[in-house]
Amino acid sequence: MVHEASSRAPTLSASMFMPTVSPVVRSLFFQLALLFCSLTLPCSAKAQQEVSAASTSKSLSPSVAEIFAEGKYRAGGYSAKWSEDGKSFESIEPFDKEGKLAIVRQDVETQQKSLVLSLANIVPDGAADPLKVEEYYWSPDRKKLLIFTNSKRVWRYATRGDYWVYTPSSKALHRLGSSFPESSLLFAKFSPNSEEVAFVHQGNIYLESLATREIRKLTQGDGTEVISGTFDWVYEEELSLRDGFQFSQDGTRIIFWEINTEGVSMFPLVDNTSKLYPTVQRIPYPKVGTTNPAARIGVLDLQGGAVTWLRIPGDPRENYLARLHAIPGTEEYLIEQLNRLQNRLVIYRTKLDEGSVEAIYTEEDPAWVDVHDEFHWNSAGTKFTWISEKDQWRHLYWIDASSGEASIATPFSFDVIEVVAIDHAQEKIYFIASPENATQKYLYSSGFGGSNLKRLSPADLPGTHRYDISPTARYALHTYSKFLKPPRTDLIRLENHELVRNLANSDKLEEELAQLEFPAVEFIKIKIPGGENWPADKVELDAWCFMPKFGTDEKLPVILHVYGEPAGQTVLDSWGGDRAVWHAALAKQGYAVISIDNRGTPAPRGRLWRKCIYGQIGILASSDQAAALKSLCEMYPQIDPARVTIWGWSGGGSMTLNALFRYPELYQRGISIAPVPNQLYYDTIYQERYMGLPSTNAEGFRQGSPITFAAQLKGDLLLIHGTGDDNCHYQTTELLINELIANQKQFRMFAYPGRSHSINEGNGTTPHLFQMMTDFLLE
Repeated sequence: MVHEASSRAPTLSASMFMPTVSPVVRSLFFQLALLFCSLTLPCSAKAQQEVSAASTSKSLSPSVAEIFAEGKYRAGGYSAKWSEDGKSFESIEPFDKEGKLAIVRQDVETQQKSLVLSLANIVPDGAADPLKVEEYYWSPDRKKLLIFTNSKRVWRYATRGDYWVYTPSSKALHRLGSSFPESSLLFAKFSPNSEEVAFVHQGNIYLESLATREIRKLTQGDGTEVISGTFDWVYEEELSLRDGFQFSQDGTRIIFWEINTEGVSMFPLVDNTSKLYPTVQRIPYPKVGTTNPAARIGVLDLQGGAVTWLRIPGDPRENYLARLHAIPGTEEYLIEQLNRLQNRLVIYRTKLDEGSVEAIYTEEDPAWVDVHDEFHWNSAGTKFTWISEKDQWRHLYWIDASSGEASIATPFSFDVIEVVAIDHAQEKIYFIASPENATQKYLYSSGFGGSNLKRLSPADLPGTHRYDISPTARYALHTYSKFLKPPRTDLIRLENHELVRNLANSDKLEEELAQLEFPAVEFIKIKIPGGENWPADKVELDAWCFMPKFGTDEKLPVILHVYGEPAGQTVLDSWGGDRAVWHAALAKQGYAVISIDNRGTPAPRGRLWRKCIYGQIGILASSDQAAALKSLCEMYPQIDPARVTIWGWSGGGSMTLNALFRYPELYQRGISIAPVPNQLYYDTIYQERYMGLPSTNAEGFRQGSPITFAAQLKGDLLLIHGTGDDNCHYQTTELLINELIANQKQFRMFAYPGRSHSINEGNGTTPHLFQMMTDFLLE
């Protein structure tokens, strides 16, 4: 329920003050009470009528229901899988006259489509309908199809479900692990000889023979504290590790992670609404400075041999095993290990037979080292690509897999955002960058050592470009969008970016958006003081803004959307989806709607930009946001500095609290969703990466946590949290509530029962949330 502690008239009861009084005295008391109410209630009623009238007169167009419930302005996507020879790609789409779904192959030269497999015929025994194919994978010999369906969410992602094997030649269909409950398998994959499938079930790895359907349990963990082939909460959330095993290249072994959470404190998630009595789920969740899970990597001999554990140096609870890479053409692997502070990463080369490892390369940074997945090999399999910021830019290097010797591949004075492909035949690197505009993304190519730098994305298409490049680097699936321009995907010839054919567009949606006559969105730069540790007097922050023009002298109230932490940007010139449409609809009602990226966000503006925030999460960012608001008021005299609302989610929820509490003179209202009011209550991997340890940065943790400044709240706060949030726990909001109450600070609060960090479970939740936010903003 919404807790609104406002100026409403109190409900009076004689028994509150006089448990035993005479009827005469009691009558007199009630007359006085009625007189008091007659003086106070009309004002309250009038205020409510004004709020109601304002909400009615300023209802959104399009409405919250149209945006979030009906999905009227949602853009479709396009996905496909390239063939190994790069001459064709496959996609799931309607194929016959009846519109039945099928796997369809498209030839890039002839542009002809051909049927690979009709999905309408893949029907389990006793079922009325075919399987809903969410993902599919061909066996190495392409004689069998592995189908993933009936998925269920595990923390953030729907990685648990059912796997079926379909053989087109015989039309045989079989559910893997048929004796196990439905939707209980993870990460199934074919063996290199296509005769077996391995998968994870309840924290252990299993192997099923496709000929005999015999199932073997390969690991012996307890499935709770000791799990194999997958990861615990913190490894998945903060290191993006989910699938934790792979076959060796010769198919005789499986290499896998084992996670041991023994000793990690358990966090209870209480479900009060699903059953008659509450149920409690306990998950291992290491909070800042506490015991971490231990990880190790094992090699399992599929012929019945024992597990060989790789002898990786260091305390497994004070280091993280972050990535595993096979070396092509060998039975050797590279392993990335991060120390607990994440300011040192070591790459080890290992031999599976011996379990021995050798350190070949070390990356260090005074702040932190990022783990990345832009890992490519040269054609000889002797060198791999590596991203480093050691020269102050995010550059690509070639690392010799034997000696560890590094040579720079992109020696440019700008950041490489992402490596997309390596063309071995032409010795070209294809990468995403945007040297002049950190809000946009373009494709570039260069030689292996940085020669012949060329921009491939068209100059007349400013915005964000994404590419799925064919294995031969002759063609690409190109997706283009802007902030309020939904995506379009084309097949192109890569060398000259020539259009071959359109694959998917959003023309109808684009027309509907144009008819709404939204104010134009502008991308601007805001200058603020650089501060003592910045090399220049001024620093420019990127921002987008809707600045409606009504031709009156009335000043515009301001809505600021904020995130501000190292995990993401809000100021991106790419399709913004439902939220962008919602922000535009608010601007249409006469609000200046703005978002600003402070220093410390992961923008392609150099190492100093990104890592100057180290040790001061919540401090520098909120200072930058406050300084930017002051500059905005000077840049745009039409905005009203006395009517500023800020809102954010997760790290943005924390930033909203810091803005309201630390700068109460600048921000009058705020909506904080799923925040972390006290950084000491968040997880080890994320918070320690950017803040260090509480034992060495106690003051930084105190100053960066908004709860420290809760007593300074002056404006209106709407606090929203899901009680089942496994990420930013509802516990932290309760701590803040206690602090606000102790300091006699009035606020509103809404709890969504059982909802997770995304607050999207349950019928009607998302439109309900955004309607509540809209009503608060339009008050």
